[in-house]
Amino acid sequence: MINSVKGKIISINGPIIKATGMDEAGMLDVVNVGKNELVGEIIKLDQGIATIQVYEDNSMMETGEEVVSFKRPLSVLLGPGLLEGIYDGLQRPLKDIANMTGCFIQPGVKTYPLDLKKKWHFIPILNKNDKVSQGIKIGYVEETELIRHFIMIPPEVKAAKIKSIVKEGDYTINDTIVVLDNDQEIKMCHYHPVRRSRPYLKKLTLKEPLITGLRIIDMFYPLAKGGTAAIPGGFGTGKTMTQHSLAKWSDADVIVYIGCGERGNEMTDVLNEFPKLIDPKTNQPLMKRTIMIANTSNMPVAAREVSIYTGITLAEYYRDMGYAVAVMADSTSRWAEALRELSGRLEEMPAEEGFPAYLPSRLAEFYERAGLINTFNNEEGSISIIGAVSPPGGDFSEPVTQHTKRFIRCFWALDKNLANARHYPAISWLDSYSEYLNEVMDEWYKIDSDYENIRTEALTILKTEEKLNQIVKLIGPESLPDNQRLILLTAEMLKKGYLQQNSFDEIDMYAVPEKQIYLLKIIIEFYNLSNKAIKKGTPLVKIKELKIIDEINRLKSTISNKEIVKFEEFLNNLRSSFENLLNIYT
Repeated sequence: MINSVKGKIISINGPIIKATGMDEAGMLDVVNVGKNELVGEIIKLDQGIATIQVYEDNSMMETGEEVVSFKRPLSVLLGPGLLEGIYDGLQRPLKDIANMTGCFIQPGVKTYPLDLKKKWHFIPILNKNDKVSQGIKIGYVEETELIRHFIMIPPEVKAAKIKSIVKEGDYTINDTIVVLDNDQEIKMCHYHPVRRSRPYLKKLTLKEPLITGLRIIDMFYPLAKGGTAAIPGGFGTGKTMTQHSLAKWSDADVIVYIGCGERGNEMTDVLNEFPKLIDPKTNQPLMKRTIMIANTSNMPVAAREVSIYTGITLAEYYRDMGYAVAVMADSTSRWAEALRELSGRLEEMPAEEGFPAYLPSRLAEFYERAGLINTFNNEEGSISIIGAVSPPGGDFSEPVTQHTKRFIRCFWALDKNLANARHYPAISWLDSYSEYLNEVMDEWYKIDSDYENIRTEALTILKTEEKLNQIVKLIGPESLPDNQRLILLTAEMLKKGYLQQNSFDEIDMYAVPEKQIYLLKIIIEFYNLSNKAIKKGTPLVKIKELKIIDEINRLKSTISNKEIVKFEEFLNNLRSSFENLLNIYT
């Protein structure tokens, strides 16, 4: 075999094997292992003995079988046809595998990531003699109705001139579309190593919020485009459901969903439900701008570890085209558990709770591939990473959650009590935080200059209510003065009428920024007017009798995103109600 190194298996320990005769192989080279030619990767070299992690089920493998190194790193194929794809961690299309072998992946099955026979209508945007270098767009194809796929010069290509370029027409991904003056041929697809981030021109300061339609996120704990966020929560708190909502409603151009080590039945639900989801902005199937990577907990543990890198590399590819990409990783805890198992088999010295000592650096490598960048075409592209964390028993002090907090700037803590109370999304307003507020503030000011004041006042009410509840548990609410009982009433209105969203209600499932601000402004206005009325002698019991309180709680489901003007009318009605009340008690 040309440009390859052959060795023999001398040791097998689960997915970790050792092979001798690998003197000329390199670190992180991809290999074929055994008679079934299973895919593996060299993770250690010692005097011709290679330690390899195998990404497929290696049951019945025997020592003495052949190992072949191809002297290249584990890579993914990038080109038209990725969108709408459902892959495993090695970028093998699961639909094609199902047609070949049935419901379960058979060891050694080989498939091509992209369709080699399909012809794409290529439209060139450059001409002969134009200068090009890495990352420069040379043309495009319409990959789906939602996304235009730009063909770019691969990263390893040096600056050159175009010697020839094909005319507009239909071509396969393996057809040569450009020849450079150094005789290098450019096709519509190319490989890129998954563990190596793609180059870019410049990293930029974050400035624009990623609008999700979830009020507690957008208003209270916003994420910037190009930012990083974690969703930690125990079993059943709604991590996957929240990520589904973010994938459907966030204003990202492309979604990459990585199901990493989740239960098979849960991942099956995702794979069945996602193709049925409709993109609310275009009324097209959401899959037309989505790539899914599925590696369930019953798949080989090593493939779970690599699936994270596969997903982020695909995301970087679309980022380089100038798109805003959102990556959903569900969950990084299962990925960390895969690292722990592999580390144990390698007999490495364990750190806290058995995780390897390099867990923090691996998490950092993953999250640092997010960001807002200037592409080689002088366009802006971004990757926002939202990683779910599954701490055992909901314990946020465990290593994966604690290390993740070091590398992310947005923390949406899920609360089991809220989940049990059917409060969706079950994001705790007390334990969550966002460090992106200063970056996105200017964009919110364009919508309403009072954004920061009403947000701060609402959070103050919610935190004060938590303190007052300690007193209420001891002596009851009747012992509190009216102004403190008003805080309890307003906090309840914030929870029911603002923070809680019904994902099955067509009006409430998604809120545009203008609606989010008006809803909060109305509740804060109610609180301020009630405070004035109490100071002038109006008893709280009479304020509670106002019918407008129930109307405020139902407002999120009665006024749609297209009827923003009605909120101003409601504010006037609210003020009139309190004027009538004050006329009675003053």
